[in-house]
Amino acid sequence: MSFYQPKIISIKSIYALIKQALSGENQDYTQGSIRKAVFLLSIPMILEMCMESVFAVVDIFFVGRIGSGAVATVGLTESVLTLVYSVAIGLSMAATAIVARRIGEKNTDGASKSAVQGIITALSITAAISIAGSIFAADILRLMGASGEVVAMGAPYTRIIFSGSIVIMLLFLINGIFRGAGNASIAMWSLWIANGCNIILCPVMIHYYGLPGAAIATTIGRGVGVCYQLYHLFRGSGAIHILKKYFMPDWAIIKSIFNIAWSGTFQFLIGSASWIALARIIAHFGDTAIAGYQVAIRILLFFLLPAWGMSNAAATLVGQNLGAL
Repeated sequence: MSFYQPKIISIKSIYALIKQALSGENQDYTQGSIRKAVFLLSIPMILEMCMESVFAVVDIFFVGRIGSGAVATVGLTESVLTLVYSVAIGLSMAATAIVARRIGEKNTDGASKSAVQGIITALSITAAISIAGSIFAADILRLMGASGEVVAMGAPYTRIIFSGSIVIMLLFLINGIFRGAGNASIAMWSLWIANGCNIILCPVMIHYYGLPGAAIATTIGRGVGVCYQLYHLFRGSGAIHILKKYFMPDWAIIKSIFNIAWSGTFQFLIGSASWIALARIIAHFGDTAIAGYQVAIRILLFFLLPAWGMSNAAATLVGQNLGAL
């Protein structure tokens, strides 16, 4: 691959590149300019991570109108939910790496089969998380140091969020599949659609159902995003084409997914553990302190998550070019 020669880039050409990045056109990122490839992949991936940040900010904004106890519930639940995020991110990193490698090898069948095996793995793991989270929702809040009032108010919210953790897992995983295939545009639009639904539904659901309505809105919003992903996945819009025969478990591929995913999961678990520990410490200072801490963390994440867009672009480029060797 060659680098661009230094030259003046016009606003018109930048606009054309941005339009191309958002269009979702199939690109061969093993050929041509590295700089152009990074740009085309980074734009939708950064916007995707911005939308992941918006989820937390939107929930806190609308729930904050209920009271500090409601904000504390959302914050403490999300603190524990970072464990689910860690597993989801680890699996999505594995999916991106394996799918990108197969795409680089021009092995679209292998990429598609690996994608399906990743989905099977995610469904198996999430089933256990969803059941445990829904049964022990109140205990989770108590363990995090929530007051009796917050436990009574927030247990239904926590139960709904954990019961719907399947959509969290699939949203991350399938986006990882699309990123690995080089189609970052679909990954971006899935989160834009999910956030749009959440923004519309959140105030409506809270009005009718109170705090649990926020959990319902968030779960439905993410669910709509997953439906959009599955539509394109089964439609075969890009390099990934799903066939029935791919749904038979392939233990060699599943083992490869675990071998890659565990390190990424462990990396994020370290950060998650510190977040949970801090939330547990802050809980000693009361519901108002928890609420303020959680609002501050979400504002901070809004500026941190987009940085992952560049790292995701690099992961796709490295994977595809390793496969092309």
